[in-house]
Amino acid sequence: MGHVPLLDELAVVAVLAVVVTLALARFRLPTVAGLLAAGALAGPMGMGWVTSVHAIEVLAEVGVVLLLFTIGLEFSLTRLKDIFRQVALGGALQVGLTVAAAALVGLALGVPPARAVFYGFAFALSSTAIVMRGLAERRELDAPHGKFIVGTLIFQDLCVVPMVLLVPLLAAPGSLMDMGESVGRAMLKAAAVVIGTLVVARVAVPRALDWVDASRSREVFLLAILGLCIGTAWLTSLAGLSLALGAFLGGMVVADTHYGHRAMGDILPLRDAFVSVFFVSLGMLFSPAVVLERPLEVALILSGLLLGKGLLATLAALAMRFPARVAWLAGVGLAQFSEFGFVLTRLAQSSGLIDDAAVQPLLAAGILSMFITPILVRAAPHVTAGERLLAPLERLIGVRSIDAADQGEVPPQGHVVLIGFGHGGQLCARSLVACGQAFIGLELNADNVRTGKAAGYPVYYGDGTSEEALRHAHVEQARLVVLLINDVHAAERVLDTLRRVAPDVPVCVRTHYLAQRARLHALGAADVVIEEVEGAVEVIDRVLTRLDLPRERIDAVVGEARAERGG
Repeated sequence: MGHVPLLDELAVVAVLAVVVTLALARFRLPTVAGLLAAGALAGPMGMGWVTSVHAIEVLAEVGVVLLLFTIGLEFSLTRLKDIFRQVALGGALQVGLTVAAAALVGLALGVPPARAVFYGFAFALSSTAIVMRGLAERRELDAPHGKFIVGTLIFQDLCVVPMVLLVPLLAAPGSLMDMGESVGRAMLKAAAVVIGTLVVARVAVPRALDWVDASRSREVFLLAILGLCIGTAWLTSLAGLSLALGAFLGGMVVADTHYGHRAMGDILPLRDAFVSVFFVSLGMLFSPAVVLERPLEVALILSGLLLGKGLLATLAALAMRFPARVAWLAGVGLAQFSEFGFVLTRLAQSSGLIDDAAVQPLLAAGILSMFITPILVRAAPHVTAGERLLAPLERLIGVRSIDAADQGEVPPQGHVVLIGFGHGGQLCARSLVACGQAFIGLELNADNVRTGKAAGYPVYYGDGTSEEALRHAHVEQARLVVLLINDVHAAERVLDTLRRVAPDVPVCVRTHYLAQRARLHALGAADVVIEEVEGAVEVIDRVLTRLDLPRERIDAVVGEARAERGG
């Protein structure tokens, strides 16, 4: 067999990505940062080991499609209804504020109006691939800030359509009326395509997958899922929508069938491989020479992305009455350049709207922001300064939080403070009410707060890591604190805060893994309930019950199992 094109360069990319990622992992840098660094090192503007950048970019596009398809598999149409408010309002606020601010800054610096609007478009979009991957890895898609970020990213993807139409019009400006008509037609077409795709797919996809499943072939099922993923993306792209949005819609359709989990398991290895190529391809666009030759321009643009854009996203979240912690995490998560920003930039170059000299620092800063974002997102939950700075804005905008509890009846001494009001918190609340025990709930998820309020429970927006929120809940007078949040790092911060505010109040904590118990006890937890252990113990109990063993024997075995793990 002769030489296979691109095979040698893919081998270089794979080996270098592994080496660089493992090296950076020693400094606790995330995988995405290592992949971007590997691309910058191997690319034509680095060591020059890879020259077929266009072919690599084609593979990278497949990675983005697969990533968005799997994200769609986790967001069924039912779940999308839950974040409609974030899509419609949060996305519009974030995009509108960012476009306006970036354009005004451009005009103030003497940039022509058309180019200033283009900069607004480029700054408004965030990286769907990087942010979605990060949220999925940390299991934060259902967190309050995760829902806001996902809703905003969906709105941004919808905005790509009119932006792509407007960029050439900005290069050869006509009348504003003509522009408005073009954008209006594009948005109507986009809405029709999205609705049509969802309606047709919901009818056809379940039946088609039933036929495929009847073959009892894993290979045929995987091909069917790939055909659905890539086919939906391709069809929507023909209508002018982004490939990513089409893939996302395809994933949501499959998620509403009973094949969703199977599809996720089969496609994950392919997704991870191609998404890694995507991040490497982005790194190849980075030019160290531009940073050295024009450091001030690159630094200003990078500051605009990380600080300016992040602040505007934070303000958008606050305007939607999210607490300071949620707004802070959302702002950090959305503060980077977008893969679609590269598309708009190339379109602007081909249209003559912007020249190469102006593009180079924008791309360099954009790639640097993508490299830095995973690091900032990992660090943000541990940084409280941002939340404290936002506290005055939170009160100014009128976010309903725990301080509203002081406007009503103060709970009697000896109440329980529930931190986290998801399914576990709601079950605990019902049990406390049934036993006549007073409590106050703190929760950062708006939907959970509304559920609690609808049931008549004293549940409030509040961050358990905030001393102020805990004092408003009168935690120092509480009999017990029950901590039911999924983020173990946030749980550690809550315990640290409780140790300062109410050191004598016992705390019962739920956590996922046995390895986390010692750390939580060291921070002051009186009781630690470990899902990993309790779930296994419950399985043992039910298995032995099914085997018709005597109850006393079952209790003895269960007790031994729990004692073995220190339960």
